[in-house]
Amino acid sequence: MPTIHWDEAFCGEGANCFRIGTDDADNAYIAVLGQEDTPLTDTREALRNLILDIKAGKADHLL
Repeated sequence: MPTIHWDEAFCGEGANCFRIGTDDADNAYIAVLGQEDTPLTDTREALRNLILDIKAGKADHLL
């Protein structure tokens, strides 16, 4: 696994915490806090679009 540079954890209500990270090959990672050894990975652009869509309310039906 590449070296991932993790950001500080983001925690929502009820302690739902996750972390976002990147590697030197411009890949992006997202993982549940404490489970960084099994992250979801994609390009930075895909992760950026996911976050923008969530902020725009496009994933509210999943909650």
